[in-house]
Amino acid sequence: MTANNWRRWVFKPIVWILCLAPLALLVYDGFTDNLTANPIEKITNTTGIWTLRLIVATLAITPLRWATGLNKLINYRRVIGLFAFFYGTIHFTVFFFLDHQFDFGAMWTDVLKRPYIAAGFAAFVLMIPLAITSTTGWIRRLGGRNWNLLHKLIYITALSAVLHYYLKVKLDGSYPVYYGIGVVFLLGFRAWRHFAKRAASEV
Repeated sequence: MTANNWRRWVFKPIVWILCLAPLALLVYDGFTDNLTANPIEKITNTTGIWTLRLIVATLAITPLRWATGLNKLINYRRVIGLFAFFYGTIHFTVFFFLDHQFDFGAMWTDVLKRPYIAAGFAAFVLMIPLAITSTTGWIRRLGGRNWNLLHKLIYITALSAVLHYYLKVKLDGSYPVYYGIGVVFLLGFRAWRHFAKRAASEV
């Protein structure tokens, strides 16, 4: 077995297991009647925070690859991004189905009335084209440059998700601020590298 095949068969299952672990714990808590006194809130909060964490992890892959020289890390960006969308879809479905019983009008009223819901809704909507176009086929259809341009939506998605979290937390905003600092740092690192490469090419 080659080194590449070994990495594929060992590390990809580990990434899948780690990404599925929060859902497995939720299911376990459900079967053991341990979803707290408000199970809907527990499911909503858990899927929401893991959506944000996986978005940040997706953003971190490329800077980490640049910093470490481990180019194979890029192989895990798509699957982590798709898991972020997976948890985001559960998060949105709980909100739409359990909170609003699939009443689109009531949901849309909530989006317009509550800024934190508007920010979360924007983050979820922006994730949809990212998930749809994540395949190799879509990269070919769009062309590398157009695909890269479209996938810069991840930056706005991350900022919207952080804003959603910050506006939702009424008493303690420290955790959302930590995520926000992380996102700003990752975006700043990308911007610094972009301008550094441009400056080097002009020398």
